[in-house]
Amino acid sequence: MVIMRLIGGLGNQLFQYALGRSLAVSRSTTLKLDITDYETYKVHAYALRHFSVIESFATGDEIRRLRGGGWMAKQPSRRLHRLIPFRKDSYILEKGFAFDPDVLRSPDDVYLEGYWQSERYFTSIEGLLRREFTIRRSLSGRDQEMAARIAGCNAVSLHVRRGDYVSNPDSSRVHALCGMDYHQTAVRRIAEVSPQPHLFVFSDDPEWAARNLHLDHPMTIVTGNDTRHDYEDLHLMSLCKHHVVANSSFSWWGAWLNGNADKIVIAPARWFASGKFDTRDLFPSSWTTI
Repeated sequence: MVIMRLIGGLGNQLFQYALGRSLAVSRSTTLKLDITDYETYKVHAYALRHFSVIESFATGDEIRRLRGGGWMAKQPSRRLHRLIPFRKDSYILEKGFAFDPDVLRSPDDVYLEGYWQSERYFTSIEGLLRREFTIRRSLSGRDQEMAARIAGCNAVSLHVRRGDYVSNPDSSRVHALCGMDYHQTAVRRIAEVSPQPHLFVFSDDPEWAARNLHLDHPMTIVTGNDTRHDYEDLHLMSLCKHHVVANSSFSWWGAWLNGNADKIVIAPARWFASGKFDTRDLFPSSWTTI
């Protein structure tokens, strides 16, 4: 079996599931999810239940068999994984941010821990993931009306991520905010080749976006879904024709799940505040970074 540890918000969970599913399919085995961290992790909740994924949860015995007997028991292994080349054992900790091809050669019985933010981990099952990453429940009410508006124009999703990037000192040290110049340049690039864009703005701080975004195109601030329903915002985002993503795995997936072959996706080249992370494998080759 393949056990994938899930942690973080919806975008992170989608990346983690995607790699785990890819490994399970290639080995004709079962993917099991370890969601035990969400018993104490209060920032985000487990969210994949809202999608058409195959849910199978690892038991405590299965986790201990592959990962080890506990946090302290695994500390030497965690350090060694960062210092020495990949070893074919039953526990794999992500070594760095860039794509690691050795992970795709992991053993059949394996526990994986990391974020795995590159489509290179799951291009072999792209079609399957696009089917499984559809929401289980049809849109209704305000979301259904918003979907109709998106379908009726040259819709461009624009994601403004603030939240913990502003309020949490630890997050702000890791992640840089996308400046106004980024949004203006990205929208201008899209408008040059796709006339009359209508901007649909998705943000965890919609009031700030409404006050501060001054762009020369029609703009709709998408509201109505709280953090418990962010999967519906992700689906609405994926319905847009083109995308301006933030340095956020959430809007990364909103753009990736758009199946339009002619979509334009603009992403920030500066994904982190620090340059110490190797982001060369983060962006699909068809996307433009600025």
